[in-house]
Amino acid sequence: MTEPFQMDHPATDRRLDDMAQGLVGAPLDRPDGPLKVTGTATYANEWQVEGMVHGVMVRAPGNSGRVVLSNTAEVARMPGVLSVVQDDRMLRNPAQGGANEAPVQGPHHAAYFGQLVAVVVAESFEQARHAAQSLKVTLDDAEQVAVTPEGAAVERQTDKTLDQGDLDRAMDEAAHSVDVVYTTPSHSSSPMEPHASIASWEGEDLTLRGSYQMLKFNRNELADSLGIHPDRVRILSPYVGGGFGSKLGLAPEAVAAAVAAKAVGRPVSVALHRQQVYEATMRRSETRQRLRLAADAEGRLIGFGHEARVSNLPGETFAEPVLQASHFLYAGANRKMSLDLARVHRLCAGSVRAPGEAVGVTVVENAMDELAHAAGLDPVELRLRNIPPTDPESGKEYSSRRFREALESGAEIFGWSDRPGVKERREGDWLIGYGMASAARVNVLKESEARVTLLSDGTARVETDMTDIGTGTYAILGQIAGDMLGLPRDSVEVVLGDTNLPSGSGSGGSWGASSSGSAVYLACAAIRQQIAQRLDVDEHDLLLKDAQATFNNRTETLADILQGHEIAKLGHVKPGDTSDAVRQATFGAYFAEVGVNAVTGETRVRRMHGTFAAGRILNAKTARSQCLGGMTFGIGMALMEEVAFDPRDGHVVNHNLAEYHIPVNADVPQLTVELLEERDDWASPVQAKGIGELGICGAGAAITNAIFNATGVRVRDYPATLDKLIAELP
Repeated sequence: MTEPFQMDHPATDRRLDDMAQGLVGAPLDRPDGPLKVTGTATYANEWQVEGMVHGVMVRAPGNSGRVVLSNTAEVARMPGVLSVVQDDRMLRNPAQGGANEAPVQGPHHAAYFGQLVAVVVAESFEQARHAAQSLKVTLDDAEQVAVTPEGAAVERQTDKTLDQGDLDRAMDEAAHSVDVVYTTPSHSSSPMEPHASIASWEGEDLTLRGSYQMLKFNRNELADSLGIHPDRVRILSPYVGGGFGSKLGLAPEAVAAAVAAKAVGRPVSVALHRQQVYEATMRRSETRQRLRLAADAEGRLIGFGHEARVSNLPGETFAEPVLQASHFLYAGANRKMSLDLARVHRLCAGSVRAPGEAVGVTVVENAMDELAHAAGLDPVELRLRNIPPTDPESGKEYSSRRFREALESGAEIFGWSDRPGVKERREGDWLIGYGMASAARVNVLKESEARVTLLSDGTARVETDMTDIGTGTYAILGQIAGDMLGLPRDSVEVVLGDTNLPSGSGSGGSWGASSSGSAVYLACAAIRQQIAQRLDVDEHDLLLKDAQATFNNRTETLADILQGHEIAKLGHVKPGDTSDAVRQATFGAYFAEVGVNAVTGETRVRRMHGTFAAGRILNAKTARSQCLGGMTFGIGMALMEEVAFDPRDGHVVNHNLAEYHIPVNADVPQLTVELLEERDDWASPVQAKGIGELGICGAGAAITNAIFNATGVRVRDYPATLDKLIAELP
């Protein structure tokens, strides 16, 4: 077995720059695309398992108290009903994914409105649904609990506290300053595919067909929940219809399906309906953020303060990390940061696309726009003046940072020099404005394994339990293997989403491509080395292309070299010293033009551009698509998205796609994306960094800053709906 490669030193051997096949970086189509658009990709709830029956989850009607099912015997006698299951092992809260901790269990006591407390199993879905709706659920010994952050107990996250220099003095002495409070609401991931699982047992061995992002952790979570060894659990998740963080950790339906399948002795399918997805899977916490920025007469920051309050259920350790990018994005010697966690009885808060930066950078970028206006500086110029030479808190060097280039190139492409003054441009009833914002996201490498087999016929197979949640994993892993082994893309089979395969990093935190891609790269490097040894040639002198090897002025096919045998190697990458030796992050810039209707207050994004730098781009098409998706998220955050909670009992008011508004085609203009050429030797063996979440980090601020430029109205309470604009319009 190949020894793990630990990332203790920069990976300066940039082999992917020299590969003859020319696949890495190319804008290739996703091989799974035709399967998905023709309906032949099998998603979690589409497996046809012999003897399968159906379960429907039942929700709690309140936010505290002991759960009582008062008519279970009556429901159990309904047509087709096989069992009414309420089991201590069922989940109270969804798991947090990469935390690798046992999920919070206990369906017998309600912690939030909509918590899933039981499952009814029947021969058909319709019978199960009818029976579940007939089950009477009451709560005994209910208590008065906090459901809003304003009325909740608050805990200071001491490990997130920073007090460097004297911010108060810097604010007093500043030539220009802002001290503003912004709020952002809760958000829902709203994946197209609801959370679904099919559980089946063979003796003491469990197979779960589910929709999950991080299988090696999900297997542990499921095993912990059921009290069995992880080796007894197999999870299959080859296709995931969107996750955005909500499928990082195990959701309640998976454990319910497993427990119910054991109870009835048959495979059980449990799919959450849309309302349950909104009520009982991860939400992004709402935030209250205070920004204090102090600048000298030239607009250079001398003070930077970011204090935030977020929320979660009692007992949960996750706190939306809104300060993440504030530590390294801009200069300012005097710095103060703090994060408070309010304990509220709402559904569990966790990771939604780009946890932390999605809302944290957005508010920072609004405050920077306010500072630019106060100082009379161009917003781009203000940011350029405040790019720190090294990490402003630790003094560490940046691993790679094309932040300045992103700002300057993005401004040129967009035509920022034509930006109107505040309330200066009008076209009929439409007030026109430009806005911009920076993008930044931390970069992480995760331990990952992949097995690559060069088959005797000169084709290859890549195997890892890594998932593809629509991000292009099937494409990029095939491209890396194809380049390293000199094979056309169609000659590489990529097999994903099965815990029987080597453990990948999982899809989350924008680490999937660089981590799993590095594992594939390392496996292929070992295969190349073995081929070179067989041919008695230095590996660097071995040219592989179109399933042929050229060496010492000779050319042979790989099939001939293998002589009926195959070569299989395991690639295994682990983070090392480079994670802490330097500051690793990705950067970018957004530019937006909006029109605000002076009569109705309606905002329309007319055009939007993003320039991004994220290390080596492994596939220009899938990377661009990720940026487009992130910018679309930003439009939603800026203008419409909000999980609305009833302040009386904390239940989700808009628990469906009809009332939780997300951008549709009419809301999204033609977006443009520029990807800057970059290599980051410190980040990963393939010099790539994460891009999936970078595209949302600050995108909403470009739009709300444009609204200010158009109207002179500053909306500090997201989203910028027309009711917050119309009263102040001219």
